[in-house]
Amino acid sequence: MQQPLIHSRFSERFNLSTPIALAPMALATGGDLAAACARAGALGLVGGGYGDLDWTRREYGDAINRLDGDQDNLSRLGCGFISWKLSEDQSALDWLLDQPHEPAAVMLSFGDPTAFARILSDHHIPVICQIQTMAQLPQAVDAGAAVIVAQGSEAGGHGMNDLEGRSTFTFVPEVADWLAGHYPETHLLAAGGIADGRGLAAAMMLGADGALIGSRLWATTQSLAPQSAKAKALEASGDDTGRSSIFDILRSKNWPRQYDFRAIRNRLHRKWEGRIDELRSDPAAAIEDYLGGVRQEDYDRAHITVGQDIGLINDISSADEVIGHINRDAARLLSGGIFGE
Repeated sequence: MQQPLIHSRFSERFNLSTPIALAPMALATGGDLAAACARAGALGLVGGGYGDLDWTRREYGDAINRLDGDQDNLSRLGCGFISWKLSEDQSALDWLLDQPHEPAAVMLSFGDPTAFARILSDHHIPVICQIQTMAQLPQAVDAGAAVIVAQGSEAGGHGMNDLEGRSTFTFVPEVADWLAGHYPETHLLAAGGIADGRGLAAAMMLGADGALIGSRLWATTQSLAPQSAKAKALEASGDDTGRSSIFDILRSKNWPRQYDFRAIRNRLHRKWEGRIDELRSDPAAAIEDYLGGVRQEDYDRAHITVGQDIGLINDISSADEVIGHINRDAARLLSGGIFGE
């Protein structure tokens, strides 16, 4: 592994050559992508997401196999889960903790992390807690989070609704200031809208120790997202995404009301904008339409999960190429160089 180009407490703690963590995106961040990120010197977090035991067992096992016993690379492999789903079924977490390879970290998002953070602390596994508001921050650090992820509403997929959500640009420094005054040993990652070296450098200038990156690594060759969805996403700009509960209703996902879902505003999404209560009360026909779109890979009906940074993504590269490019450009900017030289 190359020597780090960017000094970061986060990199030092997790044996990284870049202060980047892969977002554990449910159904997209499988073993191939997590392993590729770990080999590239980032923290690779398998998307345990909804806590499906078979999926987690298969994809985490695939990451282990791909890393082929390399202890440095294995030391950068972890997993992420949705806290409110673990409250319903924690069998995938129990399985993970019973494996010979101890995860480098486990990330918990969306819900009270306390019970699961205690279990992880008992196993001496660092806990990463993702938050969306300042009100959630004391709970996360009291639960024992070693790393806080401050997620702005620009992020793709699930996050805080637009009424209560925060912009990454203002949220990260506010969290950084609070941590500096209360828990200075706790590390901070920025999330939401970070797709290139400019974003990583900006996050660190705002007080973060690194960045959790989702959409840019979703748009890589190793992501489990369908190739047709990746190709379609490259046609979009940030203007083309929206945050709502529409696709959660169409997928029969019973998410807590404060969280909703950013994706491309396709024809089906636009049809139901402003009519969400109507959709929720009688979703059957719309669900059938959506599922038909999924089967046919028709993205006028099926969803594409990306954030507002989709307009910064112009190609489908390998994860190691993406991470290397982001890391080099961020290092150049942070050292006072001119972007692109």
